[in-house]
Amino acid sequence: MSSLQLFWFILIGVLFAGFFFLEGFDFGVGMSVKTLAKNDQEKDQVIQTIGPVWDGNEVWLISAGGAMFASFPMWYASLFSGYYLILFIILAGLIIRGVSFEFRSGMPENKKWIWDWTLAIGSFIVPFFFGILFISMIQGMPMDANGDMMARFTDYINVFSVVGGIALLLLCYLHGMNYISLKTTGPIRERAKKYAQALYWVLYVGLVVFAILMYFQTDFFTLHPVSTISLLAAIVLLTVAANYCSYTNKELTAFLTSGFTLIALVALLFTGMFPRVLISSTNAAHDLLIANASSSPYTLKIMSYTAIGLLPFILAYIAWTYYIFRKRVKHTEIAGYGE
Repeated sequence: MSSLQLFWFILIGVLFAGFFFLEGFDFGVGMSVKTLAKNDQEKDQVIQTIGPVWDGNEVWLISAGGAMFASFPMWYASLFSGYYLILFIILAGLIIRGVSFEFRSGMPENKKWIWDWTLAIGSFIVPFFFGILFISMIQGMPMDANGDMMARFTDYINVFSVVGGIALLLLCYLHGMNYISLKTTGPIRERAKKYAQALYWVLYVGLVVFAILMYFQTDFFTLHPVSTISLLAAIVLLTVAANYCSYTNKELTAFLTSGFTLIALVALLFTGMFPRVLISSTNAAHDLLIANASSSPYTLKIMSYTAIGLLPFILAYIAWTYYIFRKRVKHTEIAGYGE
């Protein structure tokens, strides 16, 4: 394994971590339209909190997929062909969610409910099926020496993958609640805090079940015991910290710690897979490794120069965008809500 191969494996992990940190609260806000908001004005209020940023946040996913395609074409080919149907469902969720913002704003009041539902359903589908994808991937899939998957339904959908999907869904929802608490005023702000305070206790149970299943269903504790235990402990500690901050009105800290929980989860999955990018459940000799799944050294070198040159400008633009739209969305600014 070369240093450039390792660099791109880490970079892809960073891009997925950035996607779940930033898009995670978008999903939570999208789900809140049907679970938290009580009237049309509150729905408008929560949607306005992500209106300027949601599409930019999705660029992290596109970048992760593009980086995988260019740096690890074997990984990309095996993953996207083996998970074709699940990725199709994720794409459908992203599409109906994306058009909901535009169509909802142009609809008469009596028809907005249609796009409220598509926004909520799309926001539910994407994190749940990403959880299914990643957890089934770390369990291992039946794969031959060419990287072709021959999986059955139960290889994708099983107890562990469903628990992982629900856990990721709940993490994103709580991240969204913390974001709404940070970015709004009025009744919905307090309601979001109460929802988060109640759901964190559900998450604690989910994390325990998730850790137990990971112990029995993966080889993470055997191959990487220190990093696996450390990152699981970090996930629990960050969850407790976010829960505590929701009680003490430390809204920014609650938001950041819930986001760092998602980053720690991505780090857990990537460090557990290392030095593999795909795990074969039938024969360890068929595992797809970082060392043999990448592009040529020259390609990785050119891509590295490009990424290092462009990344500071992209990060600066993202930081500037969030700075510009840093103010809370006040309930009194929503038409018809009051003065």
